[in-house]
Amino acid sequence: MDLIFLGTSSGVPTRSRNVSGTALIESSGKGWYLVDCGEATQHQVMRTSLSLHELRGCFITHVHGDHCFGLPGLLASAGMSGRVEPLNIVLPAALEPWVRLSLAVSKSWLPFELHLHASETFSGWQNGKVQVNTVALSHRVPCHGYVFDEADPNPRLDIQRLEAEGIPRGPLWGELAHGREIEHAGRIFHAEQYLRPWRPAQRFIICGDNDSPELLAQVAAGANVLVHEATFTQALIDHAHEHYGHSSAAAVARFAESAGIPNLVLTHFSARYQNNPERSPCIEDVQQEAAAHFTGELFLARDLQRYHLDRDGKLNVVLGR
Repeated sequence: MDLIFLGTSSGVPTRSRNVSGTALIESSGKGWYLVDCGEATQHQVMRTSLSLHELRGCFITHVHGDHCFGLPGLLASAGMSGRVEPLNIVLPAALEPWVRLSLAVSKSWLPFELHLHASETFSGWQNGKVQVNTVALSHRVPCHGYVFDEADPNPRLDIQRLEAEGIPRGPLWGELAHGREIEHAGRIFHAEQYLRPWRPAQRFIICGDNDSPELLAQVAAGANVLVHEATFTQALIDHAHEHYGHSSAAAVARFAESAGIPNLVLTHFSARYQNNPERSPCIEDVQQEAAAHFTGELFLARDLQRYHLDRDGKLNVVLGR
């Protein structure tokens, strides 16, 4: 699967960073999932290859505006672009009347159904080969992260077993390869018995705001990628004596290291962190603090940057975006 960051700033946008929005793209390269939808997310989508017609689901972590103010506009644009497929949205229960009222008072008629699910009672959802579950986080308001498990989208036939059981090559193998059961010599053969994974299943954890990374311990096992906010450095938190319900880069990095997560992507940076290394505080401070505690692949997310998880489980920057 791939990631594209549509916004990596905390609270307010900056000249180089929009507010929160993260796209997770299926291995097929078409269907995608949106985690959070800050203001102007739809503008960011237009700067990528993503299509609102291929959006499979939207997942809002909590009620703060930098994570949800862009949702009504994105839905209206999806409707105006001709989308007709129903759209599942998982969001805090308090946001459902706001979304519906925003669309109603603006006379935004949608040609597709909205299926809204409260994150507080969400018990999981599956779309094709992608399973989505929630994990409760700690913030100033109720907040959730989302766990995406993708099964191998391209399983291979177990040729040894097929030959051993005398199933002849040809159309019968083709049926099994497409996941359909077959009948041969008076027996029924189920596809799942003759398909083996081409690569291990992939797990991405994409979090909202969270001051306690250890809450992810139960879902961290087997995770390939953790996307987590690092709004401040520990040095800044210690200086201000307040973290406002957010994590430091050091805290997230220590957790990811202890949990054995191989790829860590930090995002949701305070607007006070400058890109210019000659100014302080600088975004490089976040990088250096995290790198002191984490030995895996470490990334500081950039707006519109795309990242690809290869079959060996290593996250890589996609050049040329």
